[in-house]
Amino acid sequence: MLTAQIKSKRKFWSLKEELITKSRESMLSAVQIFNNPSIQFKSETFIVLSNIAWMYLLHAYYKDHLIDFRYYKITGIIKRYDKTKNGAFKHWELERCLNDDNCPIDNITKANLKFLIGLRHEIEHQMTTKIDEYLSARFQACCLNFNEYLKKLFGSTYGIDKHLSFSLQFSTIKDEHASQLRKFSDLPANISAFINNFDRHIEDNDFNDIRYSYRVLYVPKVVNHKGQADKVIEFIKADSPEAEKLNKEYVIIKDSEKQKYLPTDIWKLMHKKGFTKFGVHQHTLLWKQKDAKNPHLGFGTQIANVWYWYDKWLDEVHIHCNRNSNILK
Repeated sequence: MLTAQIKSKRKFWSLKEELITKSRESMLSAVQIFNNPSIQFKSETFIVLSNIAWMYLLHAYYKDHLIDFRYYKITGIIKRYDKTKNGAFKHWELERCLNDDNCPIDNITKANLKFLIGLRHEIEHQMTTKIDEYLSARFQACCLNFNEYLKKLFGSTYGIDKHLSFSLQFSTIKDEHASQLRKFSDLPANISAFINNFDRHIEDNDFNDIRYSYRVLYVPKVVNHKGQADKVIEFIKADSPEAEKLNKEYVIIKDSEKQKYLPTDIWKLMHKKGFTKFGVHQHTLLWKQKDAKNPHLGFGTQIANVWYWYDKWLDEVHIHCNRNSNILK
């Protein structure tokens, strides 16, 4: 009897350790592939492997806390497990792990992971191009969050930070390039639409949190004297005066960006104001009549073949609806 208990306990710890090992190796593989200059399939590979890494990490956590992470149905008092056609148990995918009440992950880290899960759904059935540079900040946050929770849940000895270093770059980031990155100008339309729609539902404080998207300030040169080593990246404390100044500047820049609306947003907003007969057709007639997509008028902008309207156009539509309220209400 005692021997059977010992074997069962050894099997339990063996499975937990195997999950942690595969989780760590999956994330390390994701980072190594993303940093490999000879590989072009970077983002897609990173998303898949990091997804697996987090899933195994949470499986190990649930295993450690005796939480059943297999799909099942209750028939009377009997628990019937869902199985594949070959008889294997169906375990929770990452999104189900994150949605469970026992999940130990904070909400901002969850938001980062759900962003990557949603992005995976967008790209898993079609080839994508030129997305690596746009998403690296989210990937960096994902890596740091993973390492933090790996150590927090299982101990500091499991950390993978000692295995990683900063990747070197062969190009500098020019001001015009940085501006282009913020516009998603050459992203596939479905990817840029997904990013904009997802970020629209993220609170500003969460959006600016490094657990959601890890941003680094690059400085061309930080020392001017011989004998001192140039640091590619200089870290400062989050609560320091320097960090506070940077955060204020970032918020000012972010707030100065114009609010963007899809065409459906425009007529839905008019519906809320009582103009229920103002729909897609009426909106199309109006912008064509006023040549509103003329870039010189400043009513909106085109991003990756998708047209977005500004508040200036929303005001114009509101004026039009008020003038024609007798037929639009």
